[in-house]
Amino acid sequence: MYQSATNSCYSLELMDSSSQSQSAAESQFDLALLSDIGNGRTANEDCCGYSIEGPGAVLFAVADGLGGFDGGAIASALAIDVTLQAYRESPPEWGAAKRLYRAVVQANIELHSKALFIPDLRRMASTLTAVVVENGTLKAAHVGDCRLYLARRERITQISQDHTLVAEQVKRGLMTAEDARAHPERSILLRNLGHELIVSVARISMPLLQGDRVIVCSDGLYDVLRDQEIEQLTRGIDAAAACRILIDTANQRGTTDNLTCAVFRMLAETPHQPKPAAVIGWRERLRNFFGTGA
Repeated sequence: MYQSATNSCYSLELMDSSSQSQSAAESQFDLALLSDIGNGRTANEDCCGYSIEGPGAVLFAVADGLGGFDGGAIASALAIDVTLQAYRESPPEWGAAKRLYRAVVQANIELHSKALFIPDLRRMASTLTAVVVENGTLKAAHVGDCRLYLARRERITQISQDHTLVAEQVKRGLMTAEDARAHPERSILLRNLGHELIVSVARISMPLLQGDRVIVCSDGLYDVLRDQEIEQLTRGIDAAAACRILIDTANQRGTTDNLTCAVFRMLAETPHQPKPAAVIGWRERLRNFFGTGA
């Protein structure tokens, strides 16, 4: 199954005239995506989509077209469509990480090429955060400032790094994270898809556990919701309800940007589940007791 928010070949559940929702439920996971125009924009330059390869394998992605640039909506839609299609058409024997990386690189090439040959789209660009979950392992490719979060029990961690000027200043100790939230230049990107033929793609790999939540969202959402609020709002409910409450709460806070989120819930046990104490061998118990040097 393959769906994107801009591909009319697939049916979409319309939440209202300015929102688009997609959801998928498989035996091993629960996934939903929702994009909304927000309060302060006349068009939605965000896009999202997903592709299901089987009961334990899914790709989903969120893209944010650069606001104020020509063709922002076209750029985000193209980033999603090319990434999903290129991933589906790549050889499975490559493995999820290589397939995803190659798909995002292909999306960048196609955005850059279209911008070169169509004068009206010469400055178009997009961010993109794409995630594959397969057999309980997450692989991600990330460019820009959409965010990838992992919520485990009652804790949430930002897994991706914002490719922005202010994030770099925070990393170097030149600015606090709190000051960065309200900085007027917080949206200046250091990386995007489309402006250069070659882009540096951040690659992420991590194990998931049963009950984990993976949240991907654009800056229109996290600019007005703090990380802990995102965790609390998505706790104990299904993915579709989580997307809806995140979007509604952000709109109530007065976000001035488009906003998009994807929520993934790991329903099944994974190969990475902690071992019960009863099956841990005596050597491992000794190592745990005395430390790794035992």
